[in-house]
Amino acid sequence: MIKNYLRSAIRNIKRHPFISFINIFGLTVGLTCCLLILAYIINERSYDKSYKNANDIYRVTRIFYSGPNVESLHLSAVAPPFGPLLQNAFSDIKKVTRVLPNGTTPLRYKDKLFNENSAVFADENFFDFFSLPVIKGDAHKALLDPYTVMMTEAVAKKYFGDADPINKTVLLDNNKHEFKVTGIFKPFPANSHMHPDILMSFNTLKDPVIYGEKQLQTNYGNNSFYTYLLFPNGYNVSRIEGQLPDFLDKYVHFPGMPGNIKTHQVTKLTIQKLTDIHLRSHLDVEIEGNGDIIRVYIFSAIALFILLIACINYMNLSTARSALRAKEIGIRKVMGAQRKAIIAQFLSESVLITMVSLLLAVILTVSVLPFINYLSNQALSVGSLLQWRILLSLLALPFVVGIISGIYPALFMSSFLPVKVLKGMLKVGSGNLSFRKVLVVLQFSISIILIIATTVVYRQLQYVQSKSLGFNKDFVLTTQYTRLLNKQYEAFKSDVMKNGAIKDIGRSSRIPTGRLLDDQNAKVLQGGSMQPIKVDLKYITTDYGFIPTYGMQIAAGRNFSKEFPTDTTNYIINEAAVRALGWKTPQNALDKDIAYGDIKGKVIGVVKDFHFESLHQKIIPLLFQLPGRGFYNRLSVKIDGRNVQSAISTIQTTWQKYLPETPFDFTFLDTKFNHLYQSEQEQGRLFTIFSCIAIFIACLGLFGLSAFTITQRVKEIGVRKVLGASIPQIVTELSKDFMKLVLIAAIIAFPIAWYSMNSWLVNFAFHVGIGWWVFIMAGVIALVIAFMTISFQSIKAALANPVDSLRSE
Repeated sequence: MIKNYLRSAIRNIKRHPFISFINIFGLTVGLTCCLLILAYIINERSYDKSYKNANDIYRVTRIFYSGPNVESLHLSAVAPPFGPLLQNAFSDIKKVTRVLPNGTTPLRYKDKLFNENSAVFADENFFDFFSLPVIKGDAHKALLDPYTVMMTEAVAKKYFGDADPINKTVLLDNNKHEFKVTGIFKPFPANSHMHPDILMSFNTLKDPVIYGEKQLQTNYGNNSFYTYLLFPNGYNVSRIEGQLPDFLDKYVHFPGMPGNIKTHQVTKLTIQKLTDIHLRSHLDVEIEGNGDIIRVYIFSAIALFILLIACINYMNLSTARSALRAKEIGIRKVMGAQRKAIIAQFLSESVLITMVSLLLAVILTVSVLPFINYLSNQALSVGSLLQWRILLSLLALPFVVGIISGIYPALFMSSFLPVKVLKGMLKVGSGNLSFRKVLVVLQFSISIILIIATTVVYRQLQYVQSKSLGFNKDFVLTTQYTRLLNKQYEAFKSDVMKNGAIKDIGRSSRIPTGRLLDDQNAKVLQGGSMQPIKVDLKYITTDYGFIPTYGMQIAAGRNFSKEFPTDTTNYIINEAAVRALGWKTPQNALDKDIAYGDIKGKVIGVVKDFHFESLHQKIIPLLFQLPGRGFYNRLSVKIDGRNVQSAISTIQTTWQKYLPETPFDFTFLDTKFNHLYQSEQEQGRLFTIFSCIAIFIACLGLFGLSAFTITQRVKEIGVRKVLGASIPQIVTELSKDFMKLVLIAAIIAFPIAWYSMNSWLVNFAFHVGIGWWVFIMAGVIALVIAFMTISFQSIKAALANPVDSLRSE
């Protein structure tokens, strides 16, 4: 029986090659998109799940409040004392590990000197949490002693070549500290939320020269330590979360905090599951950039939409050609075939077509995956689809998709009455036509939604790249600043500025593109006394050259100047701070008394608002101060765009003159700004690709459907031509029904697209509007594409000789 079904299915596919090609090609493209997106989804959802105790590991995060229940900051890292304190306070915590990224770390071995950007301090418990294979050394002892280091094979080979690295030493921080290599470990998997290549012993931080044991025990202000907790298997962490406010009140006390304010009202600890970090954590100072569960949902929906469009094509074309198979069905019924046997026959054809499409889709997926990886900056692998659960799903896919796409045509065609069929009395009912119209409307509704989404994403990306930031980001070179340069800085600056291609140079604790995270208690003069402000006022430490280097505009007052010694205690603020502090205008803010971190000074200048952070964030109140209490992390140099290479060469030569033991690495600020929107750019490219594919598949189905429909109307076309109808009139007559369907699809798609994209734009504090013209444009594009698709067949039919179509009459 099954063999007979398959033989009939193959025979029918050969009998109608054009329709079969459209169905197979459409399903192949649709299934390929699904497989590619499935590989992406599997990769995104697999983050941090390869570790042995992944489901029992949690990360501690910290929230700060600027007012009652007003969250101003949510950090993914916490202060160093919290790890040991939590373990002592809650006996259910089995182990704690802390990780401290070390930023740019210059390491030397003999004549090899490199800047390492993936070095962290980690303790002896690290491998109990992150179960990486250790190739050499003892995972539990290699990081126990101070001044020991572990590294990946690639890093070890870079420094030591093929020699055994164990017990060799590398020099850190201008040859001040000697670290002994005690272990080699396999690199972190790609699907991990962090990827350090060098692990330095956490116990090294107890050395007062490095950090200090007292600081580790008492410093609640330095929230740079990523702290992980290991719980018993299946432990309910809510039991501990409910006790964290009391824990904070007991152990943490801030100097100068009013007695009626409790610690948990100012700050809060939360516990976050390790496997949720990549997709569900978008906190300040993530150790690396994360993914987004919303993006996973979006692309899952796109995959289903594309597959649905392909299935709709099959339904439409199968029901459209039902008249061609009416006699076959009638004869089968006369010969005794039951309805369920006919249904099985049509479903077998559908499943067979889907099987062929799936095989071709697998081949196509393997071929295009490298290109998709290039566009999306991902590391997707076909291997992720080889899990037994996925393989079983793929084996079942032809049956699921085949039945979904074939069930309606099978039920419809098996319902034909043999008497009517064999007498030639069969008429394709209006109900069938209506259902096909619904399917066409659904296809083009999805296509129009994707066109609008692609347009809005593209416009927003253009907006963030072209919007004035309030300063000049072009040709600003930035590099890590080291305190080793402090005493020689003026000489270094003087030598650099001798090159006329270098316009300005300045230092700061942070640079634009970074997050504004630093703040201290601020007070302003009110009613004759200094009163705490209710505003969350962030700060950055700058020198005299920072504002000129970035070309920021002064709205009132002046920049810091060495001609005014009191400027070391004075402040500059931005316009957002003026508004937040209630000073009405920038001019009114000048000479106002302000105390920041208990150092009293005056406002000497106001800079116009500028976008320090990405356009995802609002412009927040900001204060500039000279480094009386702060320090510098970054060096910025403004370069003449006509002599970039000459300027870089001068900076590098001068750097090596003053800092021979520190490698010179740099980047340009505009590159860092582009990186802020990298995920949106990748999303936009993929949106464009999948939108084009969806529209293509929809048009493919429309092409086949229109070809078949026009074929059924060749005699009508012949009569119209004989009666004097022109070719444009015939084309219009044949196209108008389909064009009406596209218009209906547009009306349905517009509100859905508006709601979806408006929700997406909310993620940007500054964004474009969704103008009415976007919807009109999308509708026109859909109409034009549909008309061009239909016109090919319409014009061909209109040009045909009416004698050929009317000869049999």
